[in-house]
Amino acid sequence: MAVRYPETQYSLSRWKCCLKLTVSSFSHERSGAPNPTGNRILIYHLRDVVKTREAEGVAFRLRVPSLQIAMGEKVALIGESGSGKSTLLDMLSMTLKPSEIGSFRFRPGPGTEPVDISEHWRKNRLNRLGDLRRQRIGYVMQTGGLLPYLTVRENIGLSRRLLNMPGDEIIEELAGNLGIRRHLDKLPHLLSVGERQRVAIGRALAHRPSIVIADEPTASLDPIAAEKIMSLFIELVDELNITVIIASHAWRHINRLGLRHLSHVTQREENGHTTETVVSG
Repeated sequence: MAVRYPETQYSLSRWKCCLKLTVSSFSHERSGAPNPTGNRILIYHLRDVVKTREAEGVAFRLRVPSLQIAMGEKVALIGESGSGKSTLLDMLSMTLKPSEIGSFRFRPGPGTEPVDISEHWRKNRLNRLGDLRRQRIGYVMQTGGLLPYLTVRENIGLSRRLLNMPGDEIIEELAGNLGIRRHLDKLPHLLSVGERQRVAIGRALAHRPSIVIADEPTASLDPIAAEKIMSLFIELVDELNITVIIASHAWRHINRLGLRHLSHVTQREENGHTTETVVSG
């Protein structure tokens, strides 16, 4: 991701800053219920979006000709390290400005009109992008990203606190569903890696976002623990009808959960200096 720090280097101000800075055609709807016409209600609709990076004479280009993600959908982006998964997630979470934008539209929630994200980037409306991120997007980092000096209870409730939302009942409920209620008053260093990832999932869900983006959320876990936590994660977002986009290199447990795979093709151009990944879906 564009912002990635070890847990011990986090501070509340940096985390708050990250929050703050931190797919058919669109149709009108009155609620989050399925559209009776059968048309999908899109939360993301991207067309001809490109991000290019270059370092030491080697260029990487991520190209998104067309991407549509519907509300409530569960989507997986599977690929090896360095194939552009995190770059795409950064753009979808609006922390990374694309190099080229044909169209980028985001629907904040049920009953709302889609927002032209490309226009916000062109006019440098970073505060507006930050508001959308903070209110509508939850994020699960690969390393958890918990604040080491806050308890489990305080970490889970942080997103609600920053939005001035009451939190005790929600935090207790989430902790119970995640099997970590007995750890609510402990600091993160007293928890196992798997337990810390459960806390990170709780924090991402606590403010009831429209979408949760998860970047290799179980990469640091053994296969059995990874599959168990991923299954629990998907079960919770299903209950809350939250859209999910997961980047992972773990084909096996992603396939078992039945997530829709985005097309993801990486190739090196003949000059040997440019690698391009094309994502669509």
